[in-house]
Amino acid sequence: MKKTIISAALVLGAVSAASAQQAIATPKFGDNWSLGINGGVTTPMNHGAFFGDMRPVVGLKLDKKITPVFKVGAEGNFAINTSTVRGPHSYTAFDDSYVGAYGAVNLFNLFGGYPGETRPFDIEAQAGAGWGHRFETATQDINYFGTKVGLNFNFNIQDNVTISVSPSILWNMTGEPVDQSTASYNKNRANFNITAGVAYNFGGNGFKVVEPYNQAQIDELNGQLNELRGALKESGAENGALHKKIKGLESEIHKLQNQPAKVVNTVQIKNNLESVRYVFFKIGSSAIGADQQPNVEMIAAYLNNHPNSKVVIKGYASKDGPEEVNIRLANQRAQSVKDALMKRYKIPASRIVAEGEGIGNMFEEESWNRVAICVLEAK
Repeated sequence: MKKTIISAALVLGAVSAASAQQAIATPKFGDNWSLGINGGVTTPMNHGAFFGDMRPVVGLKLDKKITPVFKVGAEGNFAINTSTVRGPHSYTAFDDSYVGAYGAVNLFNLFGGYPGETRPFDIEAQAGAGWGHRFETATQDINYFGTKVGLNFNFNIQDNVTISVSPSILWNMTGEPVDQSTASYNKNRANFNITAGVAYNFGGNGFKVVEPYNQAQIDELNGQLNELRGALKESGAENGALHKKIKGLESEIHKLQNQPAKVVNTVQIKNNLESVRYVFFKIGSSAIGADQQPNVEMIAAYLNNHPNSKVVIKGYASKDGPEEVNIRLANQRAQSVKDALMKRYKIPASRIVAEGEGIGNMFEEESWNRVAICVLEAK
C-alpha cells in the first residue's frame, strides 16, 4: 500500500507540472462530460483455467475531464452468470458486480503537452476503488472492497464519439468474509478484464489554450513608452522631426487600410498637421495623462475659435492583450477625449463624434498605436 501511495503522489506531481506548462482557460461545469457503455470478458487470475473460467461482462461509466491531463468518473461492471465458472453459482442473471470511482491520466497530454484539440488516438492510465458484490447460492452473498487499475486505448473517431479498448485488473482487497485488516494485492483474489466500449462526449471541448501575460514584455513596452515621453519633451527641433515622421507614417494609412485588421478595419482619415491631433495613452489605460493635456487643449481652442467646426475622435489600442479588452479600451480612449472636451472646455456633444476603432496598425512603433486620433472638420 505504501508503494501505491508514493506512486500516486508521483503521478499527481507530474500532472501538476504538465499543467503548469500551459495556460488553460477555465471551462464551464457542463463541458467535457462523457457517457459510455462497454462489454467484454472477465476471468479469475487464480490457478484455474484462464479461458475455461472466462465469462461475459457489461458496464456503464460516466466521467468528466478536469484538465486536459486528468479526469474523474464512476463506473459499474456486471459479470454475466454462465455455467463455465467453477464453484458456487448464482441463479440470477449476474454472478458478480463492481461499482466504483476512478481517476485517469492522459499519458499523451502528460508527456507530449496538450495540442489545443483532441488527438485522434491517445492512451490513459486509470486507477480506482469501489464496492464489489458476489452473488452466491450455497452461501451468503459476499461484499468486498475492490481496487482496479488499467489502461484505456482511445480512438477518437469524431469530436464527440470515442471507441475504447480497456484491459484492467480488479483486486478483492478484503478477502472472504469482509475484513479490512486482510487488505492485500493477491493475484488469487484478482480478476483480469478486457472490454471494448463506445462513449458519447457531450458538453464540448472546454479546454482552450491562452497565452498569459509576459511581465518581461510588459516591462519592455513600458520602457519604450517612457522613451517616447522623453522624446516628446525634447527641443522644438527634435519635436519637429517627430512630427515629420508622424506625417510620413500617416501617409501609409491608406495602404494599411486595404489590409484586413485583426479586429476591425480602420477607416480613411484626412490627415495633415493642421487638421489632425493625437492624444497618446499608457498601456492598458484610457486616462488622459498630464503630458497629453496640451493636445486636448489645442483641440478645444480650435473648436472655440471655429464655432461651426466639429471633431471626429477615433480611439485605437495596440495589439497587446486579449482582443475583446482592446476593443473596449479603444472605445474608452475616444470617449475619454470627448468627456474632457465637454466637461472641461464646455464643447457641445453635437460637435463631437467619438468612436472606438479597435486595434490600430498605423504606426511601426507599436506604442504609438495606443492613441486617439482627432480630426478637426471646419464647415
